[in-house]
Amino acid sequence: MKPVVVVGGYTPGLAVVRALGTQGVPVVLVGYDPRDMGQASRWVRESLVCPHPEREVEAFVAFLVGLADRWPGAMLVPASDRSLAAVATHASRLAAAGYLVAAPDESTVHTCLRKVDTYALAERAGVPSPATTLVTDEDAVRDYAARAPFPAVLKPVLSHRYYAVFGRKWTRVDDLEHALAQFRLARDAGLDVILQELIGGDELCGANYNAYFVDGEPLVEMTAAKIRNSPAETGSPCVVVSRELPDLLEPGRRMLRALDYRGFANIEFKRDPRDGLYKIIEVNARHNLSALLAFRCGINFPLLQYRHLVHGERPSQTDYRQGLYWIDVTRDIKEAWAYLRRPDYSLGDFLRPYRSPHVAAVWDVRDRGPARIRAGHTAREAARRCVGPAPRGGRPARVCRWPPSRVPASRDRPAARPWRR
Repeated sequence: MKPVVVVGGYTPGLAVVRALGTQGVPVVLVGYDPRDMGQASRWVRESLVCPHPEREVEAFVAFLVGLADRWPGAMLVPASDRSLAAVATHASRLAAAGYLVAAPDESTVHTCLRKVDTYALAERAGVPSPATTLVTDEDAVRDYAARAPFPAVLKPVLSHRYYAVFGRKWTRVDDLEHALAQFRLARDAGLDVILQELIGGDELCGANYNAYFVDGEPLVEMTAAKIRNSPAETGSPCVVVSRELPDLLEPGRRMLRALDYRGFANIEFKRDPRDGLYKIIEVNARHNLSALLAFRCGINFPLLQYRHLVHGERPSQTDYRQGLYWIDVTRDIKEAWAYLRRPDYSLGDFLRPYRSPHVAAVWDVRDRGPARIRAGHTAREAARRCVGPAPRGGRPARVCRWPPSRVPASRDRPAARPWRR
C-alpha cells in the first residue's frame, strides 16, 4: 500500500494516524512540536522532525520534497493550520515531487484560514453568519462601538496564531475600554483581529458539520453537537457527541459550494437563540480536533480520502453511530471547576459523557504511547505553574492555582527538540 505522510501529530494528526494505521496503511509522521503525541503511536512506521512550517517555510517545503524520494506516491496530509497553509501554498511543488496532496487549493485554504474572508464569502453565499468588522486601528474599534452593541467578540483573523499567544480562540469584550485594551494586546503581538456580534447561548448551541465534498456535492456527511469547551467560555471543544442535526446540512453544503471545495471539511456552527438559525463560526480545511469521533462512529474520513486519491474510489454515504461521545480527558478535567461552579451544572451533568459510550481523544488501551507523552507534558506544565518566583535567599515559593492561569505559549512552551524513531 502507498504510504501516507501526516504533518503534525497533535490531536487531529493522532486521529488521522489511528484511522489509517489501524486499516493497514503505512503512516509516516512529520512533526515540528515536541508536544505532538502521534510520534509515539504504534501505528507510525517512522517519525521525523521537520522545520517549523510557519517560521521556516522554505526549509519545511524543502524537507518534504527531500522526503518524497523515500516514499514515492505518498499521500500528504497536513493536520494543523500551520502545515495546511504551507502545503497549500506550495502544493504544485509538492505534487511535482510525487505527493498526492490531500488539501484544497491555495485560494480555498486562504479563505478558510482568514476569518474575515470566511464571513465575507458566507454573506455573499447567503449562509447565516454573525455581523463582522475588521478593525485595523483604535479608531475602527471606536467606530464599531458607536454603531454596534456590547458585549461583542474580538476574534483573530488567523485563529491558530492568536491561540498560540493567548491560549483561547477569541475574547469577549464587554465595553469600549475593554475592546480597546484587548485590541492593543493583539496588536502588540502582531495579530490582526475582527470585532463580531456575540451570539448568545452556551457551548451546547455549538455544532459540527463534517463532509467529504467532490464536484459540488457532499458524498459523505456527519454532524455532531458540542458539549463542553476548553477554556469553557472561549475555547475549542473538549467534549462532543455524534448526533443527527438536519438543520446543518443546507448551510454546510451551501458554504462548501461557495468555496468550490474538494475533499474533507469541517464547519463549526452555533445556533442563535434569537432566531434559531445555525450561524457559521469557522471552516476547517483539514481534519478537525474531534476527528476520531467520526472514525469510531463508522465513517473513516481519512481512509475515504486515501482510497479516493490513491485508488480513485468514490466515497459513498453510510450510516453512523448516534450518541457516542468524544472526550479530550486532560482538557476536560482542566475545565471541571469552570463548569461545576455554574449554578445550573451538577456533577452528574459533568460525568454523563464518561458514563455513556465514549472514545477518548488520546488514551487507547491498544496504543498507549501517545497518552504517556500527553501525561508527561501535562505534568511538566502543572509543575511550572505551581512554582512561583524564588524569594531572596530561599527556595522557590510554591503557589498552586486552580484553574491554572493561561500563560502565553512563547514564555511557557519549551524549545522544540528533534525526535526520531
